[in-house]
Amino acid sequence: MGLAPLLVEQIFGIIRELNASGVTILLVEQNAHMALSVANRGYVLETGRIITSAPASDLLKDDSVRKAYLGG
Repeated sequence: MGLAPLLVEQIFGIIRELNASGVTILLVEQNAHMALSVANRGYVLETGRIITSAPASDLLKDDSVRKAYLGG
């Protein structure tokens, strides 16, 4: 939280590279759009409970997820 946008882009670039090389990554991130853009699968938590999970691309298209977490 509060990282400079350039630093965030660098960190996510590293995450993409690691994942592309076959490394499995568990990413917990408040920036849902950014996290789902690099994820294969996403889990939506509310008060510590999983309320939905799906392939990340499906979550990005889901109207309820977009309205609640992606500002759209």
